[in-house]
Amino acid sequence: MRTHDDPSAPADAHTPARPDGTPGGGGTARDWWEARYAERDGIWSGRVNAVLADVVAGLPSGGGRALDLGCAEGGDVVWLAEQGWTVTGVDLSQTAVDRADRAARSAGVAGRTRFVAADLATWSPAPDERFDLVTASFLQSWPVGIPRDAILHRATTAVAPGGHLLVTAHAAPPHRDVPEEMRSYRFPTPEQDLAALRLDDGWDVLVAEGRPRSATGPDGERHETVDSVVLVRRRPAEVGA
Repeated sequence: MRTHDDPSAPADAHTPARPDGTPGGGGTARDWWEARYAERDGIWSGRVNAVLADVVAGLPSGGGRALDLGCAEGGDVVWLAEQGWTVTGVDLSQTAVDRADRAARSAGVAGRTRFVAADLATWSPAPDERFDLVTASFLQSWPVGIPRDAILHRATTAVAPGGHLLVTAHAAPPHRDVPEEMRSYRFPTPEQDLAALRLDDGWDVLVAEGRPRSATGPDGERHETVDSVVLVRRRPAEVGA
């Protein structure tokens, strides 16, 4: 369950969510996304989100344990596993999770991946599970909303001491030819996503910025847009604490 931008999705697949997570259409979010995935065999490109790749390049090599929230068809999970990470991907759609599992097997990284079909509105990892990297890339849903702020806040509890949490979101229309209902949509700012995390003083904010990017619209034309990028780090546990 995610809307990706180029290079991680076709340009006609952008469907952002209401910030407050209230429903904007009939049925449940799961119903909507299952219908969306039923439209064709592959919705996303399978390529890694560029912001995630950039962040991982600055982390210690060799990987660790990662959690991808709203993993969709598994592009980011497979890429992380190829870099040596052990990765759990969670998505609302069983169809998406099944495709992600097949992608991991095809890439030869099934042994380092695990996929869970679950609603992030209620799902949490096991109490003793902590991750060195938690990522949520374009975790936005329209026209049926999700409690996005609550999901982002809960994500902080999954980060291990010394670990990172990365939130990337559309901060502006992903292309010019957007549906009418998106024209008044209030895209989240970095400040709003940072506030949603509700961090205490055990965290360091490394990045909270709008990051310009070129995107391709349904007409094939390139244009400039901007993503919200928030990267925070849980401070390591003090020795003897």
